[in-house]
Amino acid sequence: MRIGILFGGSRSEIVLDELVRDTRDVEQRGFSTVWVPNVFGHDAITSAAILGRETREIEIGTAVVPTQPRHPVAMAQQALTAGAACDGRFTLGIGLSHPAVIEFMFGLSYARKAKHMREYLAVLGPLLRGEAVDFEGEEFRVRCALGVPGAGQVPLVIAALGSQMLGLAGHETDGTILWMAGVRTIESHIVPRVRAAAREAGRPAPRVIAGMHICLTSKPDEVKARLAKALSMYGQMPSYRAMLDIEGTEQPENLALIGDEAALDEAMARLRDIGVTDFEASIFARDAEDEARTLDYLEGVAKRAAA
Repeated sequence: MRIGILFGGSRSEIVLDELVRDTRDVEQRGFSTVWVPNVFGHDAITSAAILGRETREIEIGTAVVPTQPRHPVAMAQQALTAGAACDGRFTLGIGLSHPAVIEFMFGLSYARKAKHMREYLAVLGPLLRGEAVDFEGEEFRVRCALGVPGAGQVPLVIAALGSQMLGLAGHETDGTILWMAGVRTIESHIVPRVRAAAREAGRPAPRVIAGMHICLTSKPDEVKARLAKALSMYGQMPSYRAMLDIEGTEQPENLALIGDEAALDEAMARLRDIGVTDFEASIFARDAEDEARTLDYLEGVAKRAAA
């Protein structure tokens, strides 16, 4: 299981110079990937391109870029440019976001989500593979080819939680990147569906990238209480609520990995055993000491995984 770090969430205020510094640090520590969120700060694809020019080995991925505000040709052009900047180490993660963002904030439609994503992938996928597109759909009508020297093929993953989206992830992309999905949900719902879709399409085994909060701490109750406040609105989002229901919990903070080394070792081993290919760590700590301890712990896990 590959170990990556998400720079965002509680550290969403990070400036570009710090993001470059921290990415170089985790590259030197042996982590496989840096994941860059696309929220309401820096643009994730642009940030990834910068990070790619400032590093040499680490994969840079987006977690994740909403599809509705960007035409798939524009998304492909940005992603291919980032792929060239990263020298082939860029992975594009995309997703549908949520009605509160797409409809209320952006004023766009969130209707017919699966139809939208299916057409979006029909345009985006070939372009990321360096192929021309001739597509006639209800939402997109595209006849286009792109040529970005040095880009190569850009891997694509989508934020898939529901059955239809997991089918698209396995059938059309390199896998799924998750958020607010717990161990039980990943094992019983996510992995079987995305793997079955990939097999049906004759594709390689898909990546299952599990994004989770994590903290190595001697005061787990305190950290969990702080995290509960930070995640208070997440349980109200329909797609996340559905995953929490499958998990059998009311509270999003119950999905986090919080505790001592033995507890974290057990949780990480469980994720690996159920088919998670990549762990996307979002460190949520009560202080700088716990944050540093958690990063050091994950460094050890990453080195053992690479050995």
